[in-house]
Amino acid sequence: MIQINLLLASAVLSFVACSAQQNAVVATAADAPRGTAVVTAHQVSKAEAVVARPGMLQAASVAEGASQPDDGYRLVWSDEFNNNGKPDSAKWGYEYGFVRNNELQWYQPDNANCGNGMLVIEAQKTKQPNPGYKEGSRDWRKSRPDIDYTSSCILTRGKGEWLYGRFELKARIDISEGIWPAWWTLGVSKPWPANGEIDIMEYYKGRLLANIACLGANRNAHWFSNTYKVDSLGGKAWAEQFHIWRMDWTKEYVALYVDDQLLNKVEMSELANKDNSGFNPFQQPHYMLINMAIGGMNGGDPSHTSFPRKYEVDYVRVYQKATE
Repeated sequence: MIQINLLLASAVLSFVACSAQQNAVVATAADAPRGTAVVTAHQVSKAEAVVARPGMLQAASVAEGASQPDDGYRLVWSDEFNNNGKPDSAKWGYEYGFVRNNELQWYQPDNANCGNGMLVIEAQKTKQPNPGYKEGSRDWRKSRPDIDYTSSCILTRGKGEWLYGRFELKARIDISEGIWPAWWTLGVSKPWPANGEIDIMEYYKGRLLANIACLGANRNAHWFSNTYKVDSLGGKAWAEQFHIWRMDWTKEYVALYVDDQLLNKVEMSELANKDNSGFNPFQQPHYMLINMAIGGMNGGDPSHTSFPRKYEVDYVRVYQKATE
């Protein structure tokens, strides 16, 4: 009788555990935000003036304490930002000056620093002369006499480039008016947008975006973009917390997530350039960029925002399967 009772008790406990797991999965799916999906071709030239160059694939750099996913992925590269001072120069380079989208910030290395286990990109308000200023110039980069804001964009171009894998970033973003943080990738071959762009995390004007772009039939970018109002995720309280953005990039699709909630998924067959070349920019290696822009074509008006503003990154990790 004791043995039978023990068996019954064990069966009950197993049933309760399975039910709890099923309920947890249902709750996660039910809590997923709903966004408005759009497929557009527009002029937001985020990668304008960035010329991608092929580079060697980065050797594995496995971080202490980084967990291994249980679905065949292994950690091949990471930065935990545990050093003090500048980001690791073996992994990251910088953009310089006014770069794209009529943004207001001047990019420079000074605004990206590591400390307390974090990368912090700090946007600052300033007033200093634009060294590239030319009176009467039609180039927006040269027509501004002054630099009003500074920030940083760090990138792995020529130092770390990957074809397929799982990419993760844990960060806390600033959602103040006029602030435009992003974590994104660009292909190493062809000019933008034919090289392909993936915006794993992008925020501006109260919206979180998950975007994928290839070359459109009209030679502009063809966007697959899902947008979510931050208020629907929890607003300021949500933004005060750290979140994990993830990309699963396979031979079949590109899928973008935040906190395991699917934001956007596009089949690889849809992502070939629309110029009849047959070139798919997502079947080539990409490099990563992490930046905080200000204003410009999409960022909004920062004039009522107090500075400095911070974009804090806990870690960036890249996993791949043995077959990738």
